[in-house]
Amino acid sequence: MHSGAYIFGCEGVKLLEAERRFFASSNPWGFILFARNVENRDQLSALTSDLRDAVGWNAPILIDQEGGRVQRMRAPEWREYPPALDQMDMAGPNAARAMYLRNRMIAEELFEVGIDVNCAPLADVIWPESHPVLRNRCYGSDVDTVVEMCLAAEQGLLDGGVLPVLKHIPGYGRAVVDGHKDLPRVDVSRDDLDALDFAPFKRLTHMAMGMTAHIVFPCVDDLPATTSPKAMKMIRDDIGFDNLIMTDDISMEALSGTVAERARASLDAGCDIALHCNGKMAEMQAVADVCGPMTEAMITRAERALAYRKTPTDIDISALEAEFRTLVAG
Repeated sequence: MHSGAYIFGCEGVKLLEAERRFFASSNPWGFILFARNVENRDQLSALTSDLRDAVGWNAPILIDQEGGRVQRMRAPEWREYPPALDQMDMAGPNAARAMYLRNRMIAEELFEVGIDVNCAPLADVIWPESHPVLRNRCYGSDVDTVVEMCLAAEQGLLDGGVLPVLKHIPGYGRAVVDGHKDLPRVDVSRDDLDALDFAPFKRLTHMAMGMTAHIVFPCVDDLPATTSPKAMKMIRDDIGFDNLIMTDDISMEALSGTVAERARASLDAGCDIALHCNGKMAEMQAVADVCGPMTEAMITRAERALAYRKTPTDIDISALEAEFRTLVAG
């Protein structure tokens, strides 16, 4: 049986028997973990193992471990990092090397506990009006810097056996409201968007996976990019991103309609995978019912993405830590 065209979360630090049965029958393509699922290394390793056992294969397990405000695994059990933009200021001319080291060390910690996909890097271009919830998670206000940092982060993750997820396609930097609460709307010309906002993504189309932005660009469509066939066609054809595309969390309040309606609309628009994060069983069941199994085109992209997974390169982690501390100390 083909995997379902969705990624699900679970409720707590241990897999419940009801969740095990549901995942076995619904067969999600992957899983995503949050702070509510994280306690310590042994617990997290057991949970990732149980999730894969439930579906019977080495399914991808995702997390948001950007560093800064968005890191689900925290001290004292795991390393913590400054916000990306702050770290870049601290590292100065060595910003790209520091970004590589940061992500290589993050990957080492993720891989150790069975997590093999990290929802990073961010290719969103910062604007003066960018919402504070996004701003210092990003890497810069010019395309070349953003691309350079994304490539460094990508390589660090890949070298550690972890797949990166490029976000938020086609660009979220101009959002002045928090997409977790409201729908951002950016009413600027297509030429302006092509010149800056969309430009980093055009240069990063090789990346194995991408995540959509819940944002409206009226010059493209009045629907959010995640559920807009016009926006998804632009992403595929004009930006040129033909690898696996997952939605941002369909539970976010930026989207309207029921969670199931949002999930179905995202797949109908051209996304490959609907991401449902909150672990609520009734919602997951509804999403599984309306989304169904992956199509052949989705499977092709998914298999291509997973082919990027590799055994981590050998490293001296203490040496990397020491170099990182030196770089960010200025």
